[in-house]
Amino acid sequence: MGIYERKQREKKQRRQEILHAARKVFSKKGYNTATIEEIALEAELSPGTLYLYFKNKEELHTFLSIEILKRLADEIQKVVKEDISVEQKIERFRDVFIEVYDYDSNILINLFHLQSGETLQNLSEEVLKQIKIHSIMAHGAIIDVVRQGIEQGIFIDEHPAALADILWATYSGIVLWVDSKRLLNDEKDFVRSTLKTAFKVILKGIKKN
Repeated sequence: MGIYERKQREKKQRRQEILHAARKVFSKKGYNTATIEEIALEAELSPGTLYLYFKNKEELHTFLSIEILKRLADEIQKVVKEDISVEQKIERFRDVFIEVYDYDSNILINLFHLQSGETLQNLSEEVLKQIKIHSIMAHGAIIDVVRQGIEQGIFIDEHPAALADILWATYSGIVLWVDSKRLLNDEKDFVRSTLKTAFKVILKGIKKN
């Protein structure tokens, strides 16, 4: 391995270390309270060194959202490859949604805010490109499963993309809605139970019988 390749690998590794430190600080202190100095301290770097990799706290938080979207897309694609029925794959999507929510609910909530139309307009081309790539991967995998169900005569004959949209919108809608309810009661989190109920209703609704 040449000097350039080694430096690029070290730079990539350093970026990941910073993102890992940022996720810990954001999860502990919240986005508004966390500071670049605290993130740099967690990463065992100087704030000046951190700024060589990310221009500000907002960019750090955005890249964490991209990471969780990639994680979501990867797990969804794994479900598609499982040797189980299409109904079971839909149920596994529910499990993946819950697992990713449990991994970091705050970053997931930020991701869904980023995916809103108005917010997308304010993102850089690089960030927007990454969000598009992983969103297409996740959405495309769900579409594939729905299409299989339609072709097998198990699911109703509606447009696969529309049914996939319903699944995704249900996920993001429940996460954001329940998060807003926590402003009134921060001791209760009904995301998991609400998602389970929602998927029972959806699966029953898209099945022919």
